[in-house]
Amino acid sequence: MTYNFDPERWYENERGFLEQRRRSDGWSEAEFEAALADLERRYDRMVERLDGTYRISR
Repeated sequence: MTYNFDPERWYENERGFLEQRRRSDGWSEAEFEAALADLERRYDRMVERLDGTYRISR
């Protein structure tokens, strides 16, 4: 099975969504920065899980 997931593209798409919400919903700088910090935290945790070698436990 092949996985074609691109974490960097996912991050850019999510960041673009946050920027759109910032404009359309009138987020303050603090609200945007908090959402961006949460996105970066989620991205880092996801990459940690993706960086390992695939192993089957027996």
